[in-house]
Amino acid sequence: MESPQRPAPQSPPPGCPMHGGSTPLYGELFSSDPEAVYDVLRAHGPVAPVELSPGVEATLVTSHEVALRVLQNPGLFARDSRRWSALKEGRVPMDSPVLPMMFYRPNCLFTDGTEHLRLRKAVTESLERLNDNRLNRHVERIAGYLIDQFSPLGRADLLNDYAKLLPLLLFNQLFGCPADIGDRLTRSMSALFDGLDVLRANEELNACLMDLVALKRRQPGDDITSWLVQHPAGLRDEELKDQLVMLMGAGVEPERNLIGNALLLLLSGEGGPGMRIEDALDDVLWNNPPIANYATHFPMQDVEVGGVRMPADSPVVISFAAANSDPVLTDARLTLSKGAHLAWGAGPHACPAKSPAQLIALTAIECLLNALPDVTLAAPAESLDWRPGPFQRGLVSLPVRFSPAPVRPPVAGTGAGPSGPPAAAVANGTPHPQAAGAAAPAAGRVPVKQKGWWSSFLDVFRL
Repeated sequence: MESPQRPAPQSPPPGCPMHGGSTPLYGELFSSDPEAVYDVLRAHGPVAPVELSPGVEATLVTSHEVALRVLQNPGLFARDSRRWSALKEGRVPMDSPVLPMMFYRPNCLFTDGTEHLRLRKAVTESLERLNDNRLNRHVERIAGYLIDQFSPLGRADLLNDYAKLLPLLLFNQLFGCPADIGDRLTRSMSALFDGLDVLRANEELNACLMDLVALKRRQPGDDITSWLVQHPAGLRDEELKDQLVMLMGAGVEPERNLIGNALLLLLSGEGGPGMRIEDALDDVLWNNPPIANYATHFPMQDVEVGGVRMPADSPVVISFAAANSDPVLTDARLTLSKGAHLAWGAGPHACPAKSPAQLIALTAIECLLNALPDVTLAAPAESLDWRPGPFQRGLVSLPVRFSPAPVRPPVAGTGAGPSGPPAAAVANGTPHPQAAGAAAPAAGRVPVKQKGWWSSFLDVFRL
């Protein structure tokens, strides 16, 4: 189903931030109606100056054709953010919430040339070892576990109780995380995505992944971390850690938004009666891409596009959302042609995990709809809030209601049922009290150590 196209204004409307220079891609104005902002930017040419967060200036590419030119021209546009002149000169606030998504790490996202090829080969060949059937089983097991936490309640927030937690737990599984490292990983990634004390969260993320790399060097397993450790590319510990950061960052946040945005489309009925899950996913990738603006490049020399000068070593951000709604794509949009949208990127840095990502989302949604066949939205779709920020396009929450389902019997061989942390109580992935049914510590006794989502999951399945 195609979203209606707004006529592009010929000049910024009164009060528009374009009158004052760079257009902010943060705050309620942008999060509530980004397409209106893209229309204004597009009216000024294929690229336009924007502010990603206070004090962080960039150029946003809104044209599909120019986006492809940037994405497919590594000889002129580099990904290495160490080139970023404003950052090197101290003109970027070091506590800016966008920095964790932009500063340099020695991984596939921020390298160029032969170094990029070496790192990408290690990642792609490790991902190729994932078996679809195995991945599907992992998703089904995690989905069932999460659904068990809220199904007896008759209500849930499918964003924070399900779509957010499922990919976090899945990557703990794929990385081969033990309980303690997995809990730390879940907490730190959640904090980074939510912009909560990002400097501390980034330090904790680095520390727990370095612990995981050291563990897998000593005790390799059948998991992505071990495959990267063993790869002939011979990645150093720091490189290994940062490939894991890249994989989780590129997998968790987009997956959460892909699942959430597709569920909204299906439950709201905006996609039409009887819409297939596959069609809902395609519609989201076209009209509400999970990562709306990213793929930061840095011109290696001054470049002028559409009368707008892009200085060397200044950030140029691709708007996948604006490029997908570019009026020149009318024919492709009418058929939602899978080959034309840019939700997966393009060029040497295109997403290497497109097929697994779609399988995860498809399976997660199927599991939920099969378990809760009468699930409906608990609030009008138009009243739901969208998360602020320049990069993602994701809901704040997705409240639903359904007929309460009985608690499933204990999992065979574990001695434990689906008891675990009540999802609504720990929607942000922070530590929580021990699984449901655990006795509270008596007065004067040392309280039981708080458990995280991953350790509680392992308690149930004894993995």
